[in-house]
Amino acid sequence: MSKYRPFPKVDLPDRTWPDKSITTAPTWCSVDLRDGNQALATPMGVHQKIEMFRLLVDMGFKEIEVGFPSASQIDFDFVRKLVEDNMIPDNVSIQVLTQAREHLIRRTFESIQGTKRAIVHLYNSTSPLQRKITFNLSRDEIKGIAVKGAEIVRDLVPSVPDTEVVFQYSPESFSDTEPEYALEVVEAVLDVWQPTPEKKTIINLPATVEWATPNVYADQIEWFCRNVSRRESIQVSLHTHNDRGTGVAATELALMAGADRVEGTLFGNGERTGNLDIITVALNLYSQGVDPKLKVYDIPYLRMQYERLTQMDIHARHPYAGDLVFTAFSGSHQDAIKKGMDRVKSQPDSEARWEVPYLTIDPQDIGRTYEAIIRINSQSGKGGVAYILSREYGIDIPKPMQPDLGQAVNLRADALGRELSAAEIYDLFAEAYLNKSQPLEIQQFRILSSEAMNHDINCEAVINYDGELHTLPGHGKGPIDAFAAAIRDMPWPKFRLVNFMEQAIGSGSDADAVAFVQIETESGKTVWGAGIDSDINMAGLLAMVSAYNRSFVTSGAGIPVA
Repeated sequence: MSKYRPFPKVDLPDRTWPDKSITTAPTWCSVDLRDGNQALATPMGVHQKIEMFRLLVDMGFKEIEVGFPSASQIDFDFVRKLVEDNMIPDNVSIQVLTQAREHLIRRTFESIQGTKRAIVHLYNSTSPLQRKITFNLSRDEIKGIAVKGAEIVRDLVPSVPDTEVVFQYSPESFSDTEPEYALEVVEAVLDVWQPTPEKKTIINLPATVEWATPNVYADQIEWFCRNVSRRESIQVSLHTHNDRGTGVAATELALMAGADRVEGTLFGNGERTGNLDIITVALNLYSQGVDPKLKVYDIPYLRMQYERLTQMDIHARHPYAGDLVFTAFSGSHQDAIKKGMDRVKSQPDSEARWEVPYLTIDPQDIGRTYEAIIRINSQSGKGGVAYILSREYGIDIPKPMQPDLGQAVNLRADALGRELSAAEIYDLFAEAYLNKSQPLEIQQFRILSSEAMNHDINCEAVINYDGELHTLPGHGKGPIDAFAAAIRDMPWPKFRLVNFMEQAIGSGSDADAVAFVQIETESGKTVWGAGIDSDINMAGLLAMVSAYNRSFVTSGAGIPVA
């Protein structure tokens, strides 16, 4: 393995960031219109850029990098359109990027003429690889480029007298530049710009390529914050990429290490594996009780706009925004989520602490719905099936019955080789449990007399058994018991009533009732049945008849699965 070597660590034995927490939101800067746009297979046109700019403003971004105006006429014209058409709110600063080259800097200043406040973002590459391979220049020569660029930026400020210019400098590839050398270059730039606590300079420290684990980047940021000479006069800004898949983690740890500001894009669009996903970091803060200071609470809308404007798709497992991120197929997960959601229902206070297993935040807080939280396939469990029937149809399956139904649903999903919809689950429930009428079918049931003191009743039932009609008298404590007694007196297979539960479906005077009955046969087999009717007594009778008829079914779960 001599081809690759471990990335060097930072000498920081007394690091403090591991004991810190993020308690306030950073200053956010969107780079969707520059870094994000240049990474699109089909870059946005002017119309799409204007829509993206307005979306970012509506989300609450106060700093938006709008382009690289010296790099292309399209970017230059877009910046001018924003300025000349008065599209930039007074509380929003546009940011424009430029390399540390005189003609590019001058063109950049031309683009911001007339805007109220602009951040001029100067950069040049400082890493050993860039010095050696790209430029073939020494450390002093690279530092000289930065200093010269800073001087030109400073000297051009009077050319835009109506604009408040904020300086920003990036030692590109900071994360793979020697820390001492990166600091040396930054100090040389600060000597030119002379920032003050009242007029701060932004020092952006990019992980242009993610070479190491995120703790190394955090060490680099803490080391820099400790050693830079004008810490109170600068904003330390982060700009991470995601080559190792840890761009979010690197940013969060670096904020703990002392950074003030974050650059990134919506949903992490950017070169190679992408930039930092600002929405993920913002919602991570929200999940910890920190106000992110961005409007990220309508994820379906943001996703729709993003996909439309960029022609990029959000992955199904993308944090917070993906189709499946609030979905559980696993039976044990579903059971835990169902219990948590039931508990939420019993605590209607919207400010109550969120405590639902497997769900870090309430999906409804970000515009997601509960419909897709639990979805059913062959890996799902009894709790998930019960949740679907309760949520979609108002039918609360008794807990002792749930394993029986869950097994049936798993078998059906396995046979079909796909997940089942809510309608298919209900159809299977109905097919297996509701109103089974062979060999026994109830034709008529009448209560002849009742004794209010002890609930005893006398009844008469007309039933069809294997095609023959029978009129049977019965006596018992309530309709179900009396009807069971009437059947047990006949020379048919015997059973014992084990469980009886009932509930209303919906509310109001016209609500149906559902009843669940469990019986035990002579052989010791226990079987469930269900019945639905507008009359609660009839629902119970239908459930018992269904259970009785189902006792003749011999499949593994007592349920037809084909």
